[in-house]
Amino acid sequence: MIPFTATYRLQLREGVDFAAAERYLPHLKSNGISHLYLSPIFAAQTGSTHGYDVIDPNVIEPSLGGDDGFARLAAAAQAAGIGIIIDIVPNHTAFSLENPWLRDVLRHGSDSRFAPHFDIDWSERLLLPFLTDNFEALLEDGKVSLDQEADGPVLRVGDLAIPLNPASVRGGVDLSKLHDAQAWRLTPWQRERDSITHRRFFNVTGLIGMRVEDDAVFGDMHRKTFDLIETGQVQGLRLDHIDGLADPCAYLEKLKARVPDTPIWVEKILTGDEDLPDWGLAGTTGYEAARQIARVLTDGDGHATLLAAWQDQTGRKGRFHDALTSAKHEVLRQDLAAELQQMIALADAAAQAAGDEQGQEALREAVIALLVAFPRYRTYLASSKSRPEDLALMQQVADEAARDLRTDNVVRLLTDCIVNPQTPQAQRLQVRFQQVTGALLAKSHEDTAGFRWNAYIAANEVGADPDAVTITDDALNDWLAHRLPTALTLTSSHDTKRSEDSRMRLVACSHLPGDLLDLIAQTTLLPGADLVRPNTRWYLVQSALAIWDASDDINERLHDHMTKAMREAKRMTNWTYPDTDAEARVLNLIPHLTAQWQTARPAALDRLIMLGERLSLIQTALKLTMTGVPDIYRSCLGAHFALTDPDNRRAVDLDQLMKLTDAPGFAGDKARLSRQLLQLRQADPAFFETATCRISRDLAGIITVQRATAGQRLALHCDLQAPQPVKVVLDGMTALINSGTA
Repeated sequence: MIPFTATYRLQLREGVDFAAAERYLPHLKSNGISHLYLSPIFAAQTGSTHGYDVIDPNVIEPSLGGDDGFARLAAAAQAAGIGIIIDIVPNHTAFSLENPWLRDVLRHGSDSRFAPHFDIDWSERLLLPFLTDNFEALLEDGKVSLDQEADGPVLRVGDLAIPLNPASVRGGVDLSKLHDAQAWRLTPWQRERDSITHRRFFNVTGLIGMRVEDDAVFGDMHRKTFDLIETGQVQGLRLDHIDGLADPCAYLEKLKARVPDTPIWVEKILTGDEDLPDWGLAGTTGYEAARQIARVLTDGDGHATLLAAWQDQTGRKGRFHDALTSAKHEVLRQDLAAELQQMIALADAAAQAAGDEQGQEALREAVIALLVAFPRYRTYLASSKSRPEDLALMQQVADEAARDLRTDNVVRLLTDCIVNPQTPQAQRLQVRFQQVTGALLAKSHEDTAGFRWNAYIAANEVGADPDAVTITDDALNDWLAHRLPTALTLTSSHDTKRSEDSRMRLVACSHLPGDLLDLIAQTTLLPGADLVRPNTRWYLVQSALAIWDASDDINERLHDHMTKAMREAKRMTNWTYPDTDAEARVLNLIPHLTAQWQTARPAALDRLIMLGERLSLIQTALKLTMTGVPDIYRSCLGAHFALTDPDNRRAVDLDQLMKLTDAPGFAGDKARLSRQLLQLRQADPAFFETATCRISRDLAGIITVQRATAGQRLALHCDLQAPQPVKVVLDGMTALINSGTA
């Protein structure tokens, strides 16, 4: 097996296919990369830009090169001594008419052989929220017709062609009665958040949950994946959204038994001091590592200055946790209203089965209280076995949930059903509760409160905590001591809210708080600034700083990002009912801000950018020398400035990336440092897998990383104030000195 020294993540699609990846292999090899880590390779919806909307997990995407193209890539990688890791999606497939399994379900209903594959509530007809208006109105306008396609009769509604049960299409057809005779029912898309009949990914109705807990479904979902592993074309697996499954522990046991020699990483967001369960895996994909590096590099005093100024200017009080709790209540009643109704119904059924019938309002209050009080993505309770730490966490959650409720007995009843299910109804409640907590935290934390708490958005990251932006040396070293040496260390991904270099520009604000405050103050003088809330101005200025390069598309990128940020924050607008007038007041400020920075470039901006570059070099050095396997997100061997998706998924020029080590300035400095350190890891992988790791900081702010075995020692010295911020000493000799900007 090829030693894991570093992985390199390529986003397929958007001009990057298997052939392009094959041409890129020599560049990866020369940079000390041991494994190419690919975004989903399986057939996805037409026009997919990311591949997570899989329509067939057993077909390799033809537009990427299909089976033959992937086989050529795998052979070339093997010849280069590079392994391949693929990203698979066991939790969901696309809720799309292109999904062949779903088409069969639409045609045959619960009689379809694929009906057990999908997590569907068959107590009523399967809701299809695909329409722009009520079905009856579209029918009256003559926009509904009967048609025939290759796989059978369809009901055509505009561009939609929904499979019909052949037995229902006989003689003279009344289209309204035909619609009523199907296993599905068409509804307007606006109703999807309130009423759905399938389990979805978070609040994304276009993705439907898969029942991989069923052996037949497990086999069908992984047939091609197992074939690729068994034929030697794939050497590792990355599992998307493991927390969405009914029983992640049982799934992983089944998966490991099927591919026992294949390393597996899980996309598992760890919060606070949470540890990865003992699942016998290679590790997580590494969001917790990005958080810890940012905390090491954040100046606590400077952050306190920014927080105080932000609270003074915006009138915000309290902690981020308070904003998160408020967001949870809103998200439950709005984005996840359908899930909330399902949870209440499951709670009612579990209570009745326990012989303790409760009123709907009491059940509703108890369900909401338990979900809001839950601090993590999920527990891993199962009907057969449960971890003591999960039981203790649920007791803590129940205590908090019951504190302010008159009906605390209902909270205790439901908690008992969840932790110790004695009936099938209680087991269903247990499973669904654990699936919903993750969706609630993600949508509330990352996609709501994280766009509202704008004092220091460097900490508004996946798995991070804006209430805990720094870390002590002891806490960091304790975390390092328990970290798996094969766990991935990422600083950027396709899902991070800011790319690694953008995040370091924002971290620079904690070292130079006065400079950020100057930029914000200057913004208040721009035309139309008085029409924009202070909190939004704080967010806009930091976002502009994060990606600033005076390029031609800067206004467009900020326009698109601010539109998303405002809708995610849900204060003045939202995705379902956007207030374009309110949005325009903010968007109109963007060209004034960028013009100000271009024509009279503030000295504060230059200082923050320069310090951000130095912090980025230190972040790179920490990432590539600390415990774990560095994971490089495509262009991040060099400079990469991006905001959250879709900005961080924009097409990249692979040919240009191959020239980075010859580039001047920061981009070249980072590329050369990355190559040197990755080659060092490649030359001695055993040392980096077994060496102890300790990180310390002195009063002057110098960060030292010590890696050591019985016979070898490596020291990394990082000094923001030195002419060259990164130095590596190996066995007493200076092995590397970065050519960073003085």
